[in-house]
Amino acid sequence: MVSDAELDPAAVEIGSFFPHRPETVWRGLTEPDLVEQWLMRSVGFATSVGTHFIFAVPTQPTAEIACEVLTARPNEQLTISWVDLRAKHPARWILDWTIQPQGRGTRLLLTHTGFDIDDRRQKMARNAMERGWRTALTRLRALLDHP
Repeated sequence: MVSDAELDPAAVEIGSFFPHRPETVWRGLTEPDLVEQWLMRSVGFATSVGTHFIFAVPTQPTAEIACEVLTARPNEQLTISWVDLRAKHPARWILDWTIQPQGRGTRLLLTHTGFDIDDRRQKMARNAMERGWRTALTRLRALLDHP
């Protein structure tokens, strides 16, 4: 168990329990048709390390987030880089989803790092991303609960 004192204030760290098998949670994180339902549409995504792909942000006009798969261990871990191409000075963030069996379900830990909290804009972005990820994980849970 991580205590609050150990949490990195420059990172978003959200743990969630899903009453589903790790394989089901993995599918929710990696199958493009499912990801589009709880996050956004991806173009070119595959669970192969080194795969470069784009998330299409549903704005007008459509914006893009450039990503690369850094780690892909089925049913255990998915790590990607994330660069929002809309930003004037885009930061390179790292998103890591760690999947662990727990009781009759799965513990999913999302860690989003790479924020410079000494920079006011980055600190605001970190806080906005935390709210956004909490909402997205709620949508993922609803999707997996009612396929």
